[in-house]
Amino acid sequence: MQVRLMRFGGPEGFEMVEQAMPVAGHGEVRVRELAASVQFTDVILRKGKYPDLKERPPLVLGYDVVGEVEEVGPGVSSLSVGDRVADLTMTGSYARYRTLRADRVVRVPDGVDPAEAVALVLSWATAYQLLHREAHVAGTERVLIHGAAGAVGQALIALGKLAGLQMWGTARAQHARLVRSLGATPVDFETQDVRALVPEGFDVVFDGIGDRGFARSWSSVKKGGTLCAYGFTPAMKGETRMLTMGWWLLRLHLWNWLPNGKSARFYSITTLRKRHPEWYRADLEKLFQLLAAKTIHPRIEERIGLDGVADAHRRIEAGGMTGKIVTCP
Repeated sequence: MQVRLMRFGGPEGFEMVEQAMPVAGHGEVRVRELAASVQFTDVILRKGKYPDLKERPPLVLGYDVVGEVEEVGPGVSSLSVGDRVADLTMTGSYARYRTLRADRVVRVPDGVDPAEAVALVLSWATAYQLLHREAHVAGTERVLIHGAAGAVGQALIALGKLAGLQMWGTARAQHARLVRSLGATPVDFETQDVRALVPEGFDVVFDGIGDRGFARSWSSVKKGGTLCAYGFTPAMKGETRMLTMGWWLLRLHLWNWLPNGKSARFYSITTLRKRHPEWYRADLEKLFQLLAAKTIHPRIEERIGLDGVADAHRRIEAGGMTGKIVTCP
């Protein structure tokens, strides 16, 4: 079985359909899926708003996967039947079986929870690369994290704590305890002005929200500091035009020319992976090591079957969740 999106739009466009057993081609493996996340990126894909999506319905969504190898295709010597692997797939993972390119997958250590492992593939890998590939944190900086209760925000706090950072995180008031428990000072974005709390500004600001086209975040960066932008969550929910978001990205670039010593950049995990696939593999392997050692603890909201995908999309769009929904076929 697989969950197929028959048309762009709302969750009602999903249908459960029978799946022909895929066959591993040259350089591929077939996996029996153990876990795949349902996340906000999938919502953007479902609406047809994801910039890098070339496919059109009917198609199967599913941005990440952890699976067990059941068939090894010709030309593959690095993997064997029974190995557990993970991949960042963008599409195709709301299913019981799928094929993966053997040169793209990362081995999953024995004994780890597949649902926790799959939570690392996109959200935690994004956070790790933001910290260590984009911001190059050194462990002494003051850092502001917008959307701190979200999946990437939680990972930024947890990994930032390991790096020794001083962190503040914006979130709704009801999520303050969670943000504090992870290791950051909570800031109520509805009632508090973070610039008043830290008037000198922050060394690094991570912003996956994009409020006002990142203008508020930019004003919170101190001279010589860095803004790392990586998403437009409210804009996607509010149906902001792509042209407007394009202008925001251009403005991020133009801010680098201002004579204040500050820098701004937009991070995309898929873009960086295309440029440096070896970085992604190394970073995800590091995260799996931390998971196996029980140093990090991804929050899992619920484990569902494939028949729960449409409802999961509705819940994610409604907002307020503090953990991953994971399909476990």
